[in-house]
Amino acid sequence: MSDLSAFAELVPLDHGLCVLGTLRGDGSVHATVVNAGVVEHPLTGASLIGLVAAGGSRKLRNLRADRRATIVARAGWQWSAVEGTAEIIGPDDPHPDIDGEALRLVLRDIFSAAGGTHDDWDSYDRVMADERRAAVLVTPVRAYSNPTG
Repeated sequence: MSDLSAFAELVPLDHGLCVLGTLRGDGSVHATVVNAGVVEHPLTGASLIGLVAAGGSRKLRNLRADRRATIVARAGWQWSAVEGTAEIIGPDDPHPDIDGEALRLVLRDIFSAAGGTHDDWDSYDRVMADERRAAVLVTPVRAYSNPTG
């Protein structure tokens, strides 16, 4: 298990904005900006990086084909990268042990871990369902950052 503390420290400093790298079919890197945070896996409790992705997005298509992902958080000149394997759980990627209610709570947990707040969680839940949003859980294989100081 890789230490996610450096990543976690950076998340609140820039609203959870991170760069996610996935691999295209030709092996080139697809980079996109996402909101992410450190969460616990809903079944194992292991610490990992979570983000929410819209159904039909390129990042989901890439991750379905190749689960490797790299995500980078930064604030100023400080940065932390996490490389790992992504698990997708959503309406188009069901998990046998996570039902619709559990998915709803996982999506809320990820949103909150990335620094999000909401005045109307019922509305949030409806939008997530309408957009077929999925939880992307990146289990760390390697974590590293630039030196502090």
